[in-house]
Amino acid sequence: MTKRILSVLVAISLMFALASIGMAKCSSDDIIVSATKEMIFDKKITDSCHASTVLPLDDGSVIAAWFGGSSGVFSLKDSQAVLAGIDSTCTPVKDAKGTLIARRKACWNPVLFQKEDGTVVLYFKVGKTTEYWQTYYVTSTDGRSWSTPRELVPGDNSGGRGPVKNKPIRLKDGTVLAPASTEIDDKYRCFVDISNDDGETWTKTAEIDSKYCTWFKVPMIQPTLWQSADGSVHMFTRTKVGKIYRSDSYDNGKTWCRAYATKLPNNNSGIDLDTDDQGRIFLAYNNIGIPGIRTPLVLSVSTDDGKTFTKIKTFEKGLAEYSYPAVVVKGDTIHITYTYERDYIAYWQIKIK
Repeated sequence: MTKRILSVLVAISLMFALASIGMAKCSSDDIIVSATKEMIFDKKITDSCHASTVLPLDDGSVIAAWFGGSSGVFSLKDSQAVLAGIDSTCTPVKDAKGTLIARRKACWNPVLFQKEDGTVVLYFKVGKTTEYWQTYYVTSTDGRSWSTPRELVPGDNSGGRGPVKNKPIRLKDGTVLAPASTEIDDKYRCFVDISNDDGETWTKTAEIDSKYCTWFKVPMIQPTLWQSADGSVHMFTRTKVGKIYRSDSYDNGKTWCRAYATKLPNNNSGIDLDTDDQGRIFLAYNNIGIPGIRTPLVLSVSTDDGKTFTKIKTFEKGLAEYSYPAVVVKGDTIHITYTYERDYIAYWQIKIK
């Protein structure tokens, strides 16, 4: 397969029980025309890599980003320090005698998105740990050269605004919704950031109610969004309770119902979905409800607006980690990337009927 993927390394410092899921309404033969797989890079280029994002461009090329590295610490003499954006403004690392020996800059969870004017935006988190995350972004007109990083919400110290893992969606009226969440003191909280000016400014919604009973809230993070034909908006979320949870909005994402469990299993790992022109929902996830196990990784489809899903493709089923899928549907093609054993990023291109 001819390689058309332009890989974007986002700061190398940390540089960036199987379950039934509904009545089968279709088979893979009814939907998939062809499916091809490749690794974005053939040889390891960092100690580890994770949390990819993918975006097909109008010229037929595809760009992807992920974070990679180990500790995020670079010697000031390390040739990779420049590539990772390490300079004198980054957090100092000193030895026992107080001598400066390195600089640190940890970047996480890149997310690609294209504005209406064609500008490509790459969002990413910066911070030592999740509770200190701040969201930054860079822009590009071609996916090859990028602007200087800027804060998405200047001065924000809430644990991160805007997209946290999965791409924003643009509603029929032009409103952009960014699926967001925070992880502070081991508490998972979801919300949505709303932009009415194509991503220039953002308004944060209230946290999604995940109350299960008087003393327990379901921990939810990393939502993924879609809009139905009737204009309503929905989210699926990662959780710690073995199931994907769902919430719905009937006012363009301003308010959301209390989240509720679906029949879809979740292993406390990332998920993603996208819709095609026919309204079908394509969901990539680990279809297992045991936390800590990130295999198998599958693709399922819903033809009834998310009520039921049918598995149409198994990407991986080995005894390793295959996780954090990113899904984008463009025309008759599904583009999917995911973490492959924490060593590589896999890319699938699936043609659909």
